[in-house]
Amino acid sequence: MLSHRNLCAMAIGYLADIDFLTERDALLHLAATSHASGLFSLSHVAKGSNNVLPESGGFDPHEIARIIDATPALSFFVPPTLLRRLTDEAAIRNANLGNIRTVLVGAAPVPAGDLRAGLAMFGPKLWNGYGQGESPCTITAMSQRMIAAAADADDEIRLASVGIERTGIEVRVASENDEPCPCGEVGEVLVRGETVMSGYWNRPEDSKQVLRGGWLHTGDLGRMDGRGILTLLDRKKDLIISGGMNIYAREIEDILLTHPGLTEAAVIGLPDPEWGESVAAILVPAEGQLIDAASLDRLCLERIARFKRPKRYEFVTELPKNPAGKVLKRELRERFAKARGNA
Repeated sequence: MLSHRNLCAMAIGYLADIDFLTERDALLHLAATSHASGLFSLSHVAKGSNNVLPESGGFDPHEIARIIDATPALSFFVPPTLLRRLTDEAAIRNANLGNIRTVLVGAAPVPAGDLRAGLAMFGPKLWNGYGQGESPCTITAMSQRMIAAAADADDEIRLASVGIERTGIEVRVASENDEPCPCGEVGEVLVRGETVMSGYWNRPEDSKQVLRGGWLHTGDLGRMDGRGILTLLDRKKDLIISGGMNIYAREIEDILLTHPGLTEAAVIGLPDPEWGESVAAILVPAEGQLIDAASLDRLCLERIARFKRPKRYEFVTELPKNPAGKVLKRELRERFAKARGNA
């Protein structure tokens, strides 16, 4: 349940942290307006700027290029999959990219390679935000300047992070007992501020649990460094426990995606009679690429402990996603656990 006050705080946070808008600005809706793109529109409405809906209602690179050419001070929101599609399109590369003000990225973890490709194409205009429906679009963010600086410094850890607290938002990484974790330790991300919901509709017990102690319990696992920069590792429900050891999917996914033949990766835990769970990597190869699993093993063993290495690699043409662009790992677990059972 989101109040007018929640959404007003969100809209003002955009003006404080992303761009101060004028009547010249425009927001192009390339992603679903039921998600972040529609929420970001409220900041543009508040400042009397413009919202642009493509006539096609879909992803048409030539139409997008024409809109870019015709619209100065243009911004748009994209999940990582859509950012990747934009940077692959010649029609968009040849548009007047000087008209683009800000490329808002979010909804799912953004691989460092995708941010670098976006910087190479659009320049220092990428903004990467972390939020939830329970605190819409507003928890932490890497600003345009922070992303460009991290790329220039080859700081892969910072580039893979979700940045610092948004204006007016408090963020804490906490233990199972809701005690603050020391810097660098993994815990659940807790949030407090004017954007946090009042609860779930007709779900009082769930609301009480998630908002206990006056903090929104996000269900996300992360760690915060001494500079206050937050790095997300996994959803609590997606944590892999193998042989009693915690394994965070994001760490392995980031390594796998440095392989030039892969475009997407999702790491999941599958039932294992000996270890409880074993690590499986579900991968989308680039078009025309044949990838040897042994090369992926070598890549992982160079960077992480042996017990974290995937025991199984599966190649698919696409990963299942919800309308916001998040990978549906539950579907992957069900599908590949069933496939193993049939085998």
